[in-house]
Amino acid sequence: MRVVINGWFWDQPETGSGQYARRLAKALVAANPSIRLTILVPATAKTATESSAGARLRLVHSPTGRTDLRKLWWEQVRVPRLVLDLQADLLHIPYWAPPLSARCPIIVTAHDIIPLILPAYRGNFLVRLYTNLVSTATSRARLVLTDSEASRQDILRHLRLASDRVRTVPLAVGDLYSPDASDDDVAVIEALQLPEAYLLYLGGFDIRKNLRCAVRAFRSVCRRHPQAKLIVAGRLPEHDTTFTPSPVRLAREADLPEDAVRYLGFIAETHKPTLYRKARALIFPSRYEGFGYPVLEALACGTPVVASNTASLPEVVGPAGVLLDPDDEKGMATAMIQFLLNDAYHAEMSARAVRQSRRFSWRRTAQDTLACYREALEPTGPATTNADKCISRATMERECDQYK
Repeated sequence: MRVVINGWFWDQPETGSGQYARRLAKALVAANPSIRLTILVPATAKTATESSAGARLRLVHSPTGRTDLRKLWWEQVRVPRLVLDLQADLLHIPYWAPPLSARCPIIVTAHDIIPLILPAYRGNFLVRLYTNLVSTATSRARLVLTDSEASRQDILRHLRLASDRVRTVPLAVGDLYSPDASDDDVAVIEALQLPEAYLLYLGGFDIRKNLRCAVRAFRSVCRRHPQAKLIVAGRLPEHDTTFTPSPVRLAREADLPEDAVRYLGFIAETHKPTLYRKARALIFPSRYEGFGYPVLEALACGTPVVASNTASLPEVVGPAGVLLDPDDEKGMATAMIQFLLNDAYHAEMSARAVRQSRRFSWRRTAQDTLACYREALEPTGPATTNADKCISRATMERECDQYK
């Protein structure tokens, strides 16, 4: 089985799509000795060719063009051309941007379709045009994979696909995330100057993350327990806007003591497990997630979660945390206090967190993905994913080549 994967995000492991592509590729090779994977990587990427998987996993670097539209040209023209040259059996796009056509079956992983669901994320005219393009292209893919049943239902509703063409394939996290203490813990604790006990937020700061609710709930915690600490991790927004409200401003508006909240900024992947393990709970009040990587990372480290009861989060959290309406400040404050002060409750929920995290593994993700690969390669009559169903490929290439 010769499978080509679009590696646009391969060299960006700090992104969810980058992590997914890298971890899935290695898991696929481990799960199926007969698979031959080729990762198409933009020539500007700095990643060295993977050698551990031998000939069954290789990277192919290719030019992307020189303008701001290079990503579009890469997705719609360059990748399909390379697939033809490589005589691939299957093309897998590991993020929501399949080409309109290719000379083999296409599988696309749509982690979420947020621009179709949340008005604030629809962007300007060009962004909306791009969303329409990938929505159309997705309807022509042989199969669509997504990370959660909640996302699957959203895809079925908004893209109006047949239910048997959309499959839920849950994600997993790396072996780095574990409840077991690491030799690096002491050094990380000292480097980050972590307090003895704290609540943690780790994630983005766009409006759907709903950090305002967490900060206002923490204000109630501080009034009852002045020694409480909240650590906010993640690269802060460059600009304080309605779409990306600054957590520093939110804390100030909530009248929180200056020493009650610490902002750590970007956290290296190797430091994150320690940060999770030492936290009493991860606070994650997001209004919408296609999956919620930080939640599973925390659970795998034995850290319980206080999260919203919306979208995919109940599927990931399961019985290993407290699920609340995203606007329930009082309930969130109560859960924070319980995790900070009730050791027996914290220990029980920590054990649940580890058990829940073990329901997710890259082995399972790879096996489910391979099953979808095999299904996509089964004879299904005329190749409806190819050029005869699409707009003229020559026309599309002429339009895109001008941006090369």
